[in-house]
Amino acid sequence: MAYDDLRSLLRALEREGDLKRIKAEVDPYLEVGEIVDRVQKAGGPALLFENVRGSAMPLAMNVFGTDRRLLKSLGLKSYEEISEKIGGLLRPELPHGFVGVREAFGKLGAMTHVPPKKIKSDNAPVHEVVLQGDEVDLDRLPALFTWPKDGGSFFNLGLTHTKDPESGIRNLGLYRLQRHDKRTIGMHWQIHKDSRNHYQVAARKGERLPVAIAFGCPPAVTYASTAPLPGDIDEYLFAGFVQGKRIEMVDCKTVPLQVPANAEVVLEGWLEPGEMLPEGPFGDHTGFYTPQEPFPALTIDCVTMRKRPLLQSIVVGRPPTEDGPLGRATERFFLPLLKIIVPDIVDYHLPEAGGFHNCAIVAIDKKYPKHAQKVMHAVWGAHMMSLTKLIVVVDSDCDVHDLHEVAWRALGNTDYSRDLTVVEGPVDHLDHSSYQQFWGGKAGIDATKKWPEEGYTRDGGWPDMVLSDPETAAKVDRRWKEYGLS
Repeated sequence: MAYDDLRSLLRALEREGDLKRIKAEVDPYLEVGEIVDRVQKAGGPALLFENVRGSAMPLAMNVFGTDRRLLKSLGLKSYEEISEKIGGLLRPELPHGFVGVREAFGKLGAMTHVPPKKIKSDNAPVHEVVLQGDEVDLDRLPALFTWPKDGGSFFNLGLTHTKDPESGIRNLGLYRLQRHDKRTIGMHWQIHKDSRNHYQVAARKGERLPVAIAFGCPPAVTYASTAPLPGDIDEYLFAGFVQGKRIEMVDCKTVPLQVPANAEVVLEGWLEPGEMLPEGPFGDHTGFYTPQEPFPALTIDCVTMRKRPLLQSIVVGRPPTEDGPLGRATERFFLPLLKIIVPDIVDYHLPEAGGFHNCAIVAIDKKYPKHAQKVMHAVWGAHMMSLTKLIVVVDSDCDVHDLHEVAWRALGNTDYSRDLTVVEGPVDHLDHSSYQQFWGGKAGIDATKKWPEEGYTRDGGWPDMVLSDPETAAKVDRRWKEYGLS
């Protein structure tokens, strides 16, 4: 079973020697970020900073910084466990495409242990302390100024809750949050995100939008906030499925939203139409600064928290970072769903160096000429995969996770006058290399074995790969110790 709250996970990590308490005073201006980045890149433990300068609460960092810790937090031994569970929901007769995905989650929703359940405010740990109006002081929360050219201090792991003003469907998303002052936070809602759509609908109607931001949530909820689910699929449904039990929710005090009852801290407020402030620059997960832009500014009216709360955050920047395990989880978890949308796919890999959206390596069981090109365009039409800038298609005998083998195929199996597809389309809001914001060039590389029907006319056809003789390889395996090489 996954952990019900953050603090129970931290206790378990400490018992196993995988959490380090930092008792020395640390500065949230640059120092904390430098420490965490070094520890994370070295594969080090989770960190609990107990004395953050200017803050009234401890700060948990690098909690999901390794695959082992993320899997432990979700109660899993491998990412494939969830892949198999999701695969079990997908009946062979389900239709392809997004209809099939929604039917699969509809089947999931019928499981009684999955949907969230509401509890009373008196029983919710996050309502042990309630601050309103002038009592609100965001300076008490340890926001991080991580990189030298950042535009201010940010909360990087606040789970933002909104709902569609027309349909009432809620959304849970993870967006960076710039602390402008003691009661104001900048909402970095990118153009392709559901919360931005909710804000735009409310603004068109001349209405303010209720927002709740939760910190230190149950690990399955934190992960679900990063998952690229279709807009009408509830993240709390998915979190319950991952966790293996229902998520306990509680009504907010001042806005018509629900948040995890076991969260550490929750911020509540109403977003007025047209209330904007400059946000950024920010050293982002691309490894480059994103520029300053105007984004909605939220006034916080209420803060609820536990009696002795702690905050959780992450450091983002040049890969590898804590984004890595979260991205790998999404890659594995969603393979069965991607196969519904694009059934040609055998396996795929989203390299962390590409920020998980700049590159997709896709393996197919090639069945007809130009099959690779068909798959490229199908992937570009699959929900958030539409933002992928480079797709490399390989044959099914290629290990998509072995980047050396993928590079060997991509570099050696391609005639770029015929095997390179270049198109234009949407790119990530954070992409700095496109010549204009939000859209730009994309490429697909067909690194599969070429067929005569595709115009490959060399005498003798496509050459065989150089491989060892199986009998000799087996003989050498048996005698390896005799050679004195091991």
